[in-house]
Amino acid sequence: MPARSTTDPRSRRSPVARSATPPPQSQTVRRHAVRWFSALGLSALGLCVLVVSGCDSAGSPGDDEPEYEVVGQAVVTLNPEADRRPISPYIYGSNQDRAGTVWTVRRLGGNRLTGYNWENNFSNAGSDYQHYSDRFLLFNAGIPDGEAGEPARVVTFFHDQSLQMGAASIVTLQMAGFVARDDFGPVSAGQTAPSPRWVPAYPRKDAPFTLTPDPGDDAVYMDELVHFLVQRYGAATTPNGIRWYSLDNEPALWAHTHPRIHPDPVGAEELLQRTIDLASAVKDVDPNSEVLGPALYGFAAYLSLQDAPDWNQAGAGYRWFIDYYLDRLRQAEQATGRRLVDVLDVHWYPEAHGDHRITDPDATTPADVAARLQAPRSLWDPTYTETSWIADCCSAFLPILPTLQASIEAHYPGTKLAISEYNYGGGRSVSGGLAQADVLGAFGRHGVYIATLWGIETEDAYTAAAFRLYRNYDGNGGAYGDTSVRATTSDPHQTSVYAALEGHDARPLHAILINKNTEGALEMQIRIEGDTAYATGEVWAFDARSPQILRRDDVTGITGNTFTLTLPPLTAAHLILR
Repeated sequence: MPARSTTDPRSRRSPVARSATPPPQSQTVRRHAVRWFSALGLSALGLCVLVVSGCDSAGSPGDDEPEYEVVGQAVVTLNPEADRRPISPYIYGSNQDRAGTVWTVRRLGGNRLTGYNWENNFSNAGSDYQHYSDRFLLFNAGIPDGEAGEPARVVTFFHDQSLQMGAASIVTLQMAGFVARDDFGPVSAGQTAPSPRWVPAYPRKDAPFTLTPDPGDDAVYMDELVHFLVQRYGAATTPNGIRWYSLDNEPALWAHTHPRIHPDPVGAEELLQRTIDLASAVKDVDPNSEVLGPALYGFAAYLSLQDAPDWNQAGAGYRWFIDYYLDRLRQAEQATGRRLVDVLDVHWYPEAHGDHRITDPDATTPADVAARLQAPRSLWDPTYTETSWIADCCSAFLPILPTLQASIEAHYPGTKLAISEYNYGGGRSVSGGLAQADVLGAFGRHGVYIATLWGIETEDAYTAAAFRLYRNYDGNGGAYGDTSVRATTSDPHQTSVYAALEGHDARPLHAILINKNTEGALEMQIRIEGDTAYATGEVWAFDARSPQILRRDDVTGITGNTFTLTLPPLTAAHLILR
């Protein structure tokens, strides 16, 4: 939820204006005008040269297509035999639903879940809205009033929807110590927990479980909730079971977001002990479930748990809190004989700026668009420096995905990586769609296990188009591959490229091609390495004119696994080569 948690609350530095890094100019760019629908045919060099073209509903070129000037070139190299690694199916997830978008995983999380009482379905808004205790989660989900008193109805309603959609669920458990007792509205500072407005929430009951908990017994138990869900759906490994449990939400901000529940900043040792206690209780009930933690809100939490009061002492010898957390959980596994936390869970709302931070609703200027289009590179590209307070103070930690993976390998190998909240803004514009397509490609190539977008709305048609480009490009379930392979571009400033196979078969070869240039078309000289020959390809794409994904002119006449594809400005294409 970027409006409330992602600007560095310490406010120690402000963004510095910086000009965009110019694209590499290794050769003179040949400029000429091309039409969106025209196929240029074979060149004198034996290369198949195509301009990606769109079709109207009848499948034929439109009559009013603009001409685009070719303003640059990039060499794209694909190698289906190199750098093979599985792509997790769970990177195509969300915290909210949008009609027509297919998710593989859904997360029941966010600020509201910290104070959720599963016995009566009440929750608290925290500082997001007057510290209000109410039935918002019931109302927001559309749960009928007659079902409001059913234990865990918010959770079961959510998971029932996931099962209907064919998606897996992440369910957030409460770890801050108290949950809402009532739906009586605002909670004053004088009613901070412990008080009659709150019920203590414990990780473990240490007594027989019941499926009909007493809301008036002044205690809520997390392991009893997991037991309730296992009895209803089966264990995590069964077809209908809940596979993942998240250990609360953004604990580094509890004192800011939920000061009526946890008024003091959380300490590193405190969070570690709460993690061990709750994860152990979950594993006792459903041993094969996977536990996610600690759901850190952003980089300041990664670094020092938001300057945790005991960080200087607890964190001595560690580069950042991530290393401390992983190493101490590794030690806990050694002590207990079992893994307690399976997935390192973080949130990533980019701090990159143009004229505004790119996640802001007002981030629509040309500088904002340019910053958004480049921002995904901070996930993976060591040659890129964004304009942000993170780059100013802590550039050694960027790009962030390799850094997180390196911490895992160094301190707790085998831990998976989740990004359970993220958003790059601009979902109603093509820049947001291209950024989202870029991010999904990076998640797949760099080993992210789970990713769930935060904040998609009906109007965010371009964000939805990016997911369809990977998950349903043709409207008939056509999807990107599940095995990442090598894909490189000579110009990451203007272009992005990702590639994948379906299993271990060399055909078809899928490639995502993105032209980030705002001024004109780019010629992509595509070269395929390896022993497999490709002859034809389908091209599906969306662009600045519309988020609708259309089939463009097919690639034909490929000679020697080399051809040139010309993409219009601000275009994302899915190329399927056979």
